[in-house]
Amino acid sequence: MTKEAELDFEGAMDRLEEVVRELEHGDVPLEKAIDLFQQGMKLSQLCGSKLEQVERKIEMITLEDGELRKKPFGARLEGDADDSL
Repeated sequence: MTKEAELDFEGAMDRLEEVVRELEHGDVPLEKAIDLFQQGMKLSQLCGSKLEQVERKIEMITLEDGELRKKPFGARLEGDADDSL
């Protein structure tokens, strides 16, 4: 298998889907199933990490006091109606 660190997000997702299909097929020997499971966990972590990196790069542009301002992705906007969460 290609080293996980060398895969881009799409490549890691494609390989993860392959791993899931193999495991779902059901006739995989136990040792291979364990190896596939471990590969799947590493790929899942890689995908999560890459998504976090992208999320940190994304900025929202909001209008505050008549001016456009950049805010980090996921930041709450002033005046959000639902503060009960």
